[in-house]
Amino acid sequence: MGVTWVRKLGYARVRTVGQTLDIQVKNLKEFGCVKIYREEASGANAERSQLKKLITSLTEGDVVVVTRIDRLARSTFDLFSIVKDITNKKSQFHSIAEPWTDTSTSTGRLMLAVLGGLADVERDLIRTRTSEGRVRAIQLGKQMGRPSRLTTAQKREIRVKRQNGTTLKSLATTYGLSKSAVSRIARSHDTREMTTKFPSDTHGDT
Repeated sequence: MGVTWVRKLGYARVRTVGQTLDIQVKNLKEFGCVKIYREEASGANAERSQLKKLITSLTEGDVVVVTRIDRLARSTFDLFSIVKDITNKKSQFHSIAEPWTDTSTSTGRLMLAVLGGLADVERDLIRTRTSEGRVRAIQLGKQMGRPSRLTTAQKREIRVKRQNGTTLKSLATTYGLSKSAVSRIARSHDTREMTTKFPSDTHGDT
């Protein structure tokens, strides 16, 4: 039987522009990579175009090689997600510095299963911290979501003017909002609604 040829594809990444990829590229070439995808991007940057190109190009039996796993991912969840994408293409993953990550071996497959469990734990911890942070912020009286562009008084003015017949278009222009935003404010209820009537400035269409 002949020896099956395995196509090795390298991925090299630096965190900031100006850092060099030379050492990673040299090690990947020495490992036998026939093509190397080079990325200058932070691990936190989800738009890693070269990594996406690499995964898209994968065919059955290919091996994705990195010099270290931190060149590929910034967290356990991120690593599991990327390696899962690779194995879903019936390809394998290998880190030169961490040979236990080789997904073609039983140890590597066990690693992938453990990563999956850790990723779930990490995701739950993030969700819990986010929820606790929201609760604390609400308890401290902080408003969640984007800050309103209008004061409470301005919103009351919009409601009163709308009741007096001012058009959505006119109010949107005056307050720098979209007509849909003005409509939402006009429909909202305020128990402290002003009773003062503003002169109507209707301009036709509603």
